[in-house]
Amino acid sequence: MTQTKKRTRKTASDQPSNLQILAGDSLLVLPTLPAKSIQCCVTSPPYWGLRDYDHPAQIGAEPSPELYVENLVAVFKQVRRVLGKDGTVWLNVGDGYARNGGTGNCGPNAIVGNTKKLIQKRNCKVPDCWGLKDRDLLGMPWRVAFALQADGWILRSHITWIKKTAMPESMKNRPTRATEEVFLFSKSPSYFYDADGVREPTGANLRNYWILGPDPSSNGHPAAFPRELAERCILLGSREGDTVLDPFGGSGTTGVSALENGRKAVLIELNPDYAKKSKERARNARQKRIFPK
Repeated sequence: MTQTKKRTRKTASDQPSNLQILAGDSLLVLPTLPAKSIQCCVTSPPYWGLRDYDHPAQIGAEPSPELYVENLVAVFKQVRRVLGKDGTVWLNVGDGYARNGGTGNCGPNAIVGNTKKLIQKRNCKVPDCWGLKDRDLLGMPWRVAFALQADGWILRSHITWIKKTAMPESMKNRPTRATEEVFLFSKSPSYFYDADGVREPTGANLRNYWILGPDPSSNGHPAAFPRELAERCILLGSREGDTVLDPFGGSGTTGVSALENGRKAVLIELNPDYAKKSKERARNARQKRIFPK
């Protein structure tokens, strides 16, 4: 089992003021935050052409993958402003396939999670960019990473998240996908990284492949990511008392993990319903005394 640094246990009464959940568009909300007020950003933006988050301004619903990348670059330009000089960004981005056609409950029009709408209709025609062909893997995580690198971010590490439980796939002409990408970016060449925050069971420096399982519950969100994933990034990229940001707050995983590990958190969530659920989740965690082991 991977070793994690011992943290100070926080009481329920001192946590509410340490968590801000702001409902709104990240591009509009981020400029209202103080410059250099964030130590660490841990986030997983909506993947392009995958899920419907029931909001007209959602990222991931762009008509082309190129526009999706441009929109993420714009968001992280604002993240750079609020990040401290020695701050880091931990970014999880998923991939997908270019497809022609598909109208069933699998593939491009799959009904995913708790959504009731047919989704990915925009992906039924192969996008006219990047030389994509029918059934091409988009390579989206690396396209986003390279775009952020070109915009001034320093790409410091690529981490492969190996899922203990892979999502079933009906495809028989390629291996089932069981990994996702996590990128570590820094704002400057000299940045904070706590190598002792999480170590290998042997005590060695943490490797760049993480074998993690899903959380027991998705907390009503169609694409919640594991709390252990957020926790690792937070422990490696921040100190106790630091503020952690998630500009795509979702179900509030980053915020709960930050509070459990003695950090403050600012979450921005476009969908007011998910923002409300995040607040309820944080409140329930405090009431149940869910703290680090």
